[in-house]
Amino acid sequence: MPWTRQHLLTLEELSLAEINQIHATAAAFKRTLTRSVKKVPALRGKTIVNLFLEPSTRTRMAFDMAAKRLSADVISLDGSSSSTTKGETLRDTAQNIQALQADMIVLRHSAAGAPLYLSRILHIPVINAGDGAHEHPTQGLLDTFTMKEHLGKLKGRKVVILGDILFSRVARSNIHALTKMGAAVTLVGPSTLVPHWFTDLGVQVSHDLKSALADAEVVMLLRIQHERQASGHFPSLGEYTGMFGLNKTRASWLNPKAIIMHPGPINRGVEIDSELADGERSVILEQVTNGIAIRMAVLYLCSGGQPENVYSGSDPN
Repeated sequence: MPWTRQHLLTLEELSLAEINQIHATAAAFKRTLTRSVKKVPALRGKTIVNLFLEPSTRTRMAFDMAAKRLSADVISLDGSSSSTTKGETLRDTAQNIQALQADMIVLRHSAAGAPLYLSRILHIPVINAGDGAHEHPTQGLLDTFTMKEHLGKLKGRKVVILGDILFSRVARSNIHALTKMGAAVTLVGPSTLVPHWFTDLGVQVSHDLKSALADAEVVMLLRIQHERQASGHFPSLGEYTGMFGLNKTRASWLNPKAIIMHPGPINRGVEIDSELADGERSVILEQVTNGIAIRMAVLYLCSGGQPENVYSGSDPN
């Protein structure tokens, strides 16, 4: 089926077929990253603006590298270097970027719904690189892509997401993708950070770490997002770590073949011990690498490219 979406705003709105299309396109692009010449001419002559009005390392660098691998020109702006510091509105900033003949905007913003808002007032593609505690669609795509590389089909596979679910856009995007793909998702953490209403999204909620990990094939750790919390949701980091931090003993409760994931940044010694983050089960750095291929696929498809051109190996111009 042809790709028809101009924007990537959420995973909630994507069909399973569309998620699989992005994954297949990313797999084709990932093969190009192993060549001596890693660039393809797919977006030659296009200009992509990365507008990151919230701090980012991995996501911003991955979008930047993905655009350059596709031969696009890239301009990156952050909050401190944009006129938003002078009181300019997001609307005016984005419309000026469009007037400067940019072909696409990749937006990270602290306000949920900001990418959707821009998609309604601009005629160029808008890609959501994380909007508040709402969604982070490319992270959900790269996480599920990484799981598929290790597990194959995700239907019936048990995935545990452990940590600060309440404030996590990564958790929400993964929930939407994983449930569409047929995985059995269990959310684990203190009741203040994993409220029961998440079951409305088709997942299980547990506050018993040992039973949740017992047959998990994937465990994804999430950091405590202090920047989004207006008040304390647990007594202290030490108490959180003592009850829910993944250490060597708790990792022994996992399926022997289970993989350990983390979207980053990692708070070592809080949600996960260093020996596990750097150990044989960890696929954390694979997630980072796969983030380039996934974002290449998203930029290519939303700019008007068609999946079959990449699958066939033809020149994706």
